Amino acid sequence: MGKSQKKRAMRRHNPMRVPDSHIPHGLASATSSSSKSEAILPILQKMESPDAAERKWACVAVSNLIQNDPSTRRLLQGKNIVGALITRLTDSEEEVIVEAAGSLRNLCIDGGYDICAEMYNKNILVPWKTFIPKISNTLAQYLEGSATTPENAQNLVYDFADNVITVLWCLSETSNKALDAINGIQLIPFLMSFLAARYKVPLSPVTAAAHCLYVLTDDNLPAISDVRSDAGYISCLLDIVRSNEVSHEKSKDPSDPRSTALKVLCSGILRNLSPLPPPTAASFVDIDNDIVLPLLQPVIFSVSLCDASAKTLELISKQDSVPQIEKLSLKHTPGSDHKTPEEVDLIRIESTLRTVQLALEILTGLCATLPDPKAQVPEKEGEDDSSDDEDLDMDFGDGGMVEDIAASTASASFLPTLVAPLLALSQPTSLSFPPLAAPSPYPPMTSALSAIHISALECLNNIFLSLATSRNSSVSADHDAGREIWDGIWSALAAVGTETGLGQEKRQEMWYVGVGVLWGIANVWKCSLAPDAQQVQLLIQLSGATTDERIRVKCIGTLECLAQHPQSIEGNKIISQYLLSLLPTDGTPSTIGTEPLIQAASALIDIYSDEELPYDVNFRQGGYLARLISSVESVKKTVKGINRRKEGGRDLKLRAEEVRDNLVAFIEYRRKLRL
Repeated sequence: MGKSQKKRAMRRHNPMRVPDSHIPHGLASATSSSSKSEAILPILQKMESPDAAERKWACVAVSNLIQNDPSTRRLLQGKNIVGALITRLTDSEEEVIVEAAGSLRNLCIDGGYDICAEMYNKNILVPWKTFIPKISNTLAQYLEGSATTPENAQNLVYDFADNVITVLWCLSETSNKALDAINGIQLIPFLMSFLAARYKVPLSPVTAAAHCLYVLTDDNLPAISDVRSDAGYISCLLDIVRSNEVSHEKSKDPSDPRSTALKVLCSGILRNLSPLPPPTAASFVDIDNDIVLPLLQPVIFSVSLCDASAKTLELISKQDSVPQIEKLSLKHTPGSDHKTPEEVDLIRIESTLRTVQLALEILTGLCATLPDPKAQVPEKEGEDDSSDDEDLDMDFGDGGMVEDIAASTASASFLPTLVAPLLALSQPTSLSFPPLAAPSPYPPMTSALSAIHISALECLNNIFLSLATSRNSSVSADHDAGREIWDGIWSALAAVGTETGLGQEKRQEMWYVGVGVLWGIANVWKCSLAPDAQQVQLLIQLSGATTDERIRVKCIGTLECLAQHPQSIEGNKIISQYLLSLLPTDGTPSTIGTEPLIQAASALIDIYSDEELPYDVNFRQGGYLARLISSVESVKKTVKGINRRKEGGRDLKLRAEEVRDNLVAFIEYRRKLRL
């Protein structure tokens, strides 16, 4: 029977670095939970001061106030801090403009989509795009050596460039309107100039430029065309991912996570651009096998999330034990560049984790290009199996070597190579989720950790869907591996817990993605995974509690696979009775949604397609045939009511019609058996 489970091609996203979802909606909640509300009015007043020093101070103060403080950020947002800072972008004093840009950049990074959308709607691009030619001209002067600017002044320009590029990167992910507007700025030459000058400028603006390019080339034809049209751009990207050198002559630390991030980003850009245009030599490069996998595997293999979490908590404890040196005042201008050793270490850990998250997102996209499990309408299965096996080995072969997976046992070796570290990255730590209705002890790290867990699960989801499609016997025959992986996912979900409420959205997302992984695993090792009563009840509860039809389909699909364990007669009975309860009778409409209904009907046909299996006794003794007969009219009405013109409607209609016909044929078949 057809399956509606789909792979997800992970898009790069701009997650909220310091979430505020644990705070109830409204300014009153933000005011009551912020310890800095009294400082906001003076800042807003000084933002409009005739004294440039006060305006600069106010812009810097915004960055200090919002640091890891979502309550104060929301409070400032409610006081139109975005509009006030955008106004300062046309200030008569350059230092005020620079600090305003820095605060807007920090708001983008910490606040995510909502603040970015507000900035776009308040026309930030009007003053913002004027900065690009100025930065380009200044950069050209520095690189040519025609400017005798002191190094500290040059660094201020580079910091400003970093802020400008980062905001453009964040805005690009906000909406199609914002992306179209940024496409119109023709950014590609500007961004590539930083990558080309990577040995002469600091890493921060270079990495920001790579981030921006990665986002802009993600399924965005204008940017893709601009990069692909210049062989020099592609050569530059290839040089970066192939280089073993540190990216900046002054940065001698090869472990700097930004150096790794730059390479990872460039590998992602190359994937976005592929296939590379001929007739250049680059067009013969196997991007996935020769570049992406060899680069990403060490990134995801080498990190320990438990160690990162423990080190973070240790550093936070040290920070809390140090008294505040100075308070915000005009006499003591906020030292935005000064960082304690603990802060430096925290930034390094967070940067490392964000690089891991990025690597996982790219790897998830790579896995999405593997064989796609479609509804199994009549096709030449032999041809499909052959192509699936070849694609599967091409993407996950050891060291990128292409082998015929159907003629070897390569699958048995590459499976633990990829799956084991992904399983490890899916396991939550003590810092992965915030406490109930309270902020995390260190929100940026919690945001990074939860994003890594979810990205790892997304990657596993695609891997197991590919394995289920290829139906490779050497994989499915390893029952111990299947059980170990199955238990590993359940261990992760058990650590996530079932807490709900404000601030717990990532826990819920873990469950939703995790169930998709369970379905993939159950499909690969169908008939060998015995249903556990507690796990079955959790899946049934989740299916009943969710309002998302896609999640319900995943739960039903997983239960269907578990029910096909031949010796688990009681487990089969519990699952089948639940599936039958989802089918409406006597022509009544479905209450669970069209796709879950189709999945449930399909599941019952698959489970009881072989009357010689031990658990078929449940079908005969439970009167399942009569219950299926009573559901036929309802199923037919549901199928007839599917609108082909809606998104996905055509595919759903085809699959639903197939299941309807199979249900009628299955009933006739069971009638003839007279069992």
